[in-house]
Amino acid sequence: MTTRSMTGMKKNNRGMKRVDLAYAELASSENARDINRDILLEIIRSQQPVSRADLARVSGLQPSTVSAIVGQLIDEKWITEGAVARRPRGRRPTMLTLNDELVILVADLRPGYAILAVIDLNGRFLTRHALTLPSDAGRASIKMAEAMQTMREHHPDKTFEGIGVSVPGRVNPETQRILLAPNLHWANFDLKKALAEHFDLQIEMDNAANACLISELWFGHMDGVRNAALISVSEGIGSAILVNGQIVAGRSGLAGEFGHIPIDPAGPVCGCGQRGCWEMFASSNAALRYYAELRPKVAAASVQDLLKLADEGDDKAVAALQRQAKALGRGLRLVTAALAPEMIIVMGDITALWTALAPIVEREMAATMLAGTPPRLFAATDGELARLRGAAALVLQRHSGYHRSMGPSPERARRGVRPRK
Repeated sequence: MTTRSMTGMKKNNRGMKRVDLAYAELASSENARDINRDILLEIIRSQQPVSRADLARVSGLQPSTVSAIVGQLIDEKWITEGAVARRPRGRRPTMLTLNDELVILVADLRPGYAILAVIDLNGRFLTRHALTLPSDAGRASIKMAEAMQTMREHHPDKTFEGIGVSVPGRVNPETQRILLAPNLHWANFDLKKALAEHFDLQIEMDNAANACLISELWFGHMDGVRNAALISVSEGIGSAILVNGQIVAGRSGLAGEFGHIPIDPAGPVCGCGQRGCWEMFASSNAALRYYAELRPKVAAASVQDLLKLADEGDDKAVAALQRQAKALGRGLRLVTAALAPEMIIVMGDITALWTALAPIVEREMAATMLAGTPPRLFAATDGELARLRGAAALVLQRHSGYHRSMGPSPERARRGVRPRK
């Protein structure tokens, strides 16, 4: 039997990964079943509803192999059988879809608030809720847990697979403690343990930029891309790195902190304690500071206010955002020089006016290239949804035993947690 291995692809939970058939190669019989299972689950996700015959045709696997794996996926409650397709002749096949009864609780944690949601395997949101949080980490975690429990109770007919949390800082991949979060001030707080006191669910956490990159991989915006960087622009600057098809975490999960690289020793003091870090010039908070300097008597209360003012023609708001865009483009030199990515994805507040600001970012980035042509610049326009979907993908990928700094390993997948029967 011929099998395919998806090298360099992002592996999620029990087979949830982006599959690009351009990277197919022969696999050993030892890991063939896991790989074939992953391929079929991905085809179902991307082409649902789909029949067993179509799965065999698209995947190239034998019909008997497809039937055996489909049976396993149904038993594990990953997929369900639906309607019987009408065909002009021959046997009428039963169509397969992902099981939308399986859902995940997710949280996008920000300074002072969190966005909570319930999301299904297709990335659809069943519930979303904004929650203000106290500055104290312990009290905030209790408030989050109570709100998430209420959301869970509102969906008694769903099966909750786990909890995923997107964090504005770095999370130690071994301890799952928040290691670095200058804008959140929750350093070394064990949020996972705090939430686990309230839930009997698997809990996974990661940096918001990594979660966003996982979301982009999961939903197929990066098919064929093996080297990329994602830059998340919010109250700070976050980043995630894809190298040779693998998300790089580095020691203690600290890889990719470009936002905290000083670019001006005379610049403002950053939350990390350094002076003149990139995020002090290119973040949403920097744009608000620029506007306050231009209009000291009419400060914008939030970046959403600033974006609205710019959209309505406020010349000072436009100037502040253009200055931010220039700083973002110049700082991307750090990324292009260090990583030479094929693509840079920008996500966050600044993308709300991306049509007007993208040429500035592109021009500044191109002007500072060491050599060659600049990478493609792509804007993901709804960063909030991506962070939440990415938080869900954290749960999905880790059930397979995948460790993002190690790459997609079938051996780890075999040791992973399987769904409840």
